Amino acid sequence: MRSVANSLHDQAAEMLRGLIFAGELAPGTFLDEAALCERLAVSRTPLREALKVLAAEGLVRHEPRRGCFVAEITERDVQKIFPVIALLEGRAAYEATERAAAADIAALEVLHQRLREHAEAGRITEYYEVNYAIHEAFITLADNHWLAQTIGGLRRILRLARHQTLHVPGRLRQSLSEHLAMFDALKRGDAAAAEASMRNHLMAQRDALNALARNSPSRIAP
Repeated sequence: MRSVANSLHDQAAEMLRGLIFAGELAPGTFLDEAALCERLAVSRTPLREALKVLAAEGLVRHEPRRGCFVAEITERDVQKIFPVIALLEGRAAYEATERAAAADIAALEVLHQRLREHAEAGRITEYYEVNYAIHEAFITLADNHWLAQTIGGLRRILRLARHQTLHVPGRLRQSLSEHLAMFDALKRGDAAAAEASMRNHLMAQRDALNALARNSPSRIAP
């Protein structure tokens, strides 16, 4: 019985993550328990357990006497998180480059070709998904459990901003250029250059979010 209950709240948590990351539950949204129970086809107990899990992950915030809300990434979060994740993903890129075999490079070549096609067509949602897959591929290739675990927690928080940065004028092509520089370094086996390129890429994302906050304050919480 215990494993069934765990399975239900795990499933509810995964569905809620999907709704949040897809933007169907936007940052700041009040999470109505009755409506979510109906939408996810679960009872209140597994839903509440799922909300506790997402609160621990930083995706949901609980306010006493008010309930739960989808968390919002703030300007302070942006300033604090990006330098840290740039260091961590930079190291992942370094280790991935040291481990990359011909088959790994071929798989990344396919992803980067898709990335280029989406950038040229201006398909932001599709670009974002491939971009995310490339970052995941670098982390997986690094084969460092501790890096992957630490990066994973931070990436969940940053997904609250989703692909907002890609709407900043010129950012889509800039992002593509940064990715191609990282991939070129990996293909050359230059781990230090791959690390530096990854760090630059993530700090450029931070700068784009800063620009977005200045020009559209409502898009990011103060």
